[in-house]
Amino acid sequence: MQKIKILVVEDEKALVKSFRLALEAGGFEVATAESGLECLRQVRSECPDILVLDVMLPELDGFKVCRLLKFNRATSHMPIILCTARGSEADRRRGRAAGADAYLVKPFEMKDLLEMVQGLISRPVLTGT
Repeated sequence: MQKIKILVVEDEKALVKSFRLALEAGGFEVATAESGLECLRQVRSECPDILVLDVMLPELDGFKVCRLLKFNRATSHMPIILCTARGSEADRRRGRAAGADAYLVKPFEMKDLLEMVQGLISRPVLTGT
């Protein structure tokens, strides 16, 4: 059975390491990107199953990246977790409007991220007609 591939987009190196360790321990394959533009390139080349996306990124912020991916027919099915220190209700609304499937506010426990990932990958995929 092939592992679920997760692309973690985070520009803070210590957090990237924490994400990688937790997700790999959870049985996932992990790829990383450090900017919004790098994320878009890697989505095309890596075809991840799920995206863990920081909001405050160089080049393109996570809200814009999320919107670009969710409003593109080729990538709209990919679950996206916005992961950010920006926890206001206005930011959460902005995340929902961009198409995010989930919103996780830093700091958080890695078990919460793992539970969120499990919940998103186990839900039925809805296809448009």
